[in-house]
Amino acid sequence: MSVEKLEKTTEASAGSGKKTPKNPAGLEGVVALESSISSIIGTQLTYRGYTIDDLASNAQYEEVVYLLWFGKLPNRAELDDFRAKLSKSFEIPRQVIDLIKSAPKDVHPMDVIRTAVSLLAFYDPDTKDMSREANIRKATRLTAQITTIVGAIGRVREGEEPVTPRPELDISSNFVYMLSGKEPDEVSVKAINVALVLHADHELNASTFSARGTVSTLADMHSGVVSAIGTLKGPLHGGANEAVMRMLLKIGTMDKIDEFIEQALANKEKIMGFGHRVYKEGDPRAKFLRGMSQEMGKLKGDTRWYDMSVRIEKMMAEEKKLLPNVDFFSASMYYSLGIPIELFTPVFTVSRISGWLAHILEQLSDNRLIRPRAEYVGPLDQRYVPIDQRP
Repeated sequence: MSVEKLEKTTEASAGSGKKTPKNPAGLEGVVALESSISSIIGTQLTYRGYTIDDLASNAQYEEVVYLLWFGKLPNRAELDDFRAKLSKSFEIPRQVIDLIKSAPKDVHPMDVIRTAVSLLAFYDPDTKDMSREANIRKATRLTAQITTIVGAIGRVREGEEPVTPRPELDISSNFVYMLSGKEPDEVSVKAINVALVLHADHELNASTFSARGTVSTLADMHSGVVSAIGTLKGPLHGGANEAVMRMLLKIGTMDKIDEFIEQALANKEKIMGFGHRVYKEGDPRAKFLRGMSQEMGKLKGDTRWYDMSVRIEKMMAEEKKLLPNVDFFSASMYYSLGIPIELFTPVFTVSRISGWLAHILEQLSDNRLIRPRAEYVGPLDQRYVPIDQRP
């Protein structure tokens, strides 16, 4: 996209026709590039033209990954071949396992994932090969390996040995298996599969923009993913669901919700998991996680966290006219699944890596260095004064 075209898009938010500031804070409303991977139109999210409702209700995560990378849903032979390649890629080098075991116990798992992915580049045979074929091979390995890395981090943090992935299992089943060390049950696998589908891509979000910016310099694919992981870690992006669950635990019981939320709003504190920069009439992904949260609560015989979430949802709608985003109900769903809070954002990573890789592949297919401008607003006409003459 030319500088002239980029500058014009800052004058009006995409598709709204409303005037926006020349340099909006956070680049809100600015269209920075063109993409055919996913779209957000009104309250509808699509991957390659398929609605998230359709995919979350029907698709397996591997089908969605294939769709994002290759632009079409796979036929049976293509899916079988793709799964076979993924199944051969789950194992991670012993050096990465050693890194996970040696990481300080008080660091956030996202820091360990970031460093582990960087280390993977040392042992990937295609690291320096930037051809489309090599990048597909690297993307396949990274998608499988990130699942194993997060599973291993979860086990080590519990004082257990990492579980070796099983090649006959798909990504969702392997993830449940590697976290628990037990045979994956159907309901848990379904819940993880839906979560992975819902989080796979989301247009030009902060972490995706980081990934594209990095590889636009022709840095390697692993560097692009490391940039994205660092961006996703923040509580205003992938870390929001952790904050939601910590809030629920702090409140503790249903009878304390009203006082807690009213006090927080009176103090102008942000209630995480509500509102969205793009969705003004509700996040289309939230309803699926709402349903899965309720289902998992019933399965575990404890719907407290779901019930509390529903009450907070009602209060936020009445008090602030804000609706839940994808992070809000994912918190109670993951917690009901037995996933530790500090692994909530890593679960996001297991999914979103497919979208990052799709955007990296798209960026490199017709690359131009991403180098926007900044409008200078500092002082002018300054003159150097010798140090002994300065006040």
